[in-house]
Amino acid sequence: MARTTRYAPDRGLTRRMVTTMFLIGLLYVVFMGVLIALFQNAWPLVLIFAGGMFVAQFWFSDRIAAYSMGAREVTPQQAPELHGVIDRLCALADMPKPRVAIADSDVPNAFATGRSQDKALVCATTGLLRRLEPEELEGVLAHELSHVAHRDVAVMTFASFLGVLAGTITRMALWSGMMRGGGRNNNTAIIALIVPLVSVVVYAISFLLTRLLSRYRELSADRGAALLTGKPSALASALTKVTGQMAQIPTRDLRRAEPFNAFFFAPAFSGQSLSKLLSSHPTLEQRLDQLGRISRELGRP
Repeated sequence: MARTTRYAPDRGLTRRMVTTMFLIGLLYVVFMGVLIALFQNAWPLVLIFAGGMFVAQFWFSDRIAAYSMGAREVTPQQAPELHGVIDRLCALADMPKPRVAIADSDVPNAFATGRSQDKALVCATTGLLRRLEPEELEGVLAHELSHVAHRDVAVMTFASFLGVLAGTITRMALWSGMMRGGGRNNNTAIIALIVPLVSVVVYAISFLLTRLLSRYRELSADRGAALLTGKPSALASALTKVTGQMAQIPTRDLRRAEPFNAFFFAPAFSGQSLSKLLSSHPTLEQRLDQLGRISRELGRP
């Protein structure tokens, strides 16, 4: 039975997630059909490999993300203030409490991961905890819990799978020597051309679809957090502060965190030099404009 919470439902987010999953699912079917046609004698291995990758990525996504980002779970005794904020928000939202973690990083950020509400993990960095006021921290954590409540962490994990699979199969083709043009027959040369071409197309389409969904889900999480806490100005203050503080972080640390931008509350790099089409987050101006509208709707200053 699906859990419900007091986070405001977002039908726009639901429609976009369903549409994205349909398109990526269709793309997956076409991709697998091409691979099976090319590797006719090895199609069972293709299916087993693809299925195994999906299960591993989906089932262990929370552990993989936490490990990659250096997050360590903390008890209420170890981080009483952080647990206290999450306890209050979970009670307010009527949702199960996730596991709580801290990442030892000066990059001020937070993220949520996990395939379900019961398996969710919410992590804040030491840089975030050191810089934000209590109400600002509450807004950021409410944003992350909104991701959990709307199950978009699981959806994004699934959505990213096809791109990972396409890239892996291309690397396997390269490692197997098919790209050298040699082989037992003409089929090898054909496969050497088609596999990377199809993989690149599949990766590009799935990447753009997930980026589009990611930007909308960030706006949805901002809205959900603002409505739950009733303090959109606190979230706006946190956004402004976190984005501004990024400029003071050494570039090498930001580059190290950049691969995890899709998970973060705010991207390590805001993407001034990148196309908005490729960004995992909406611009700061878009997020602040939305929070300003919510403040006016709520009659808050």
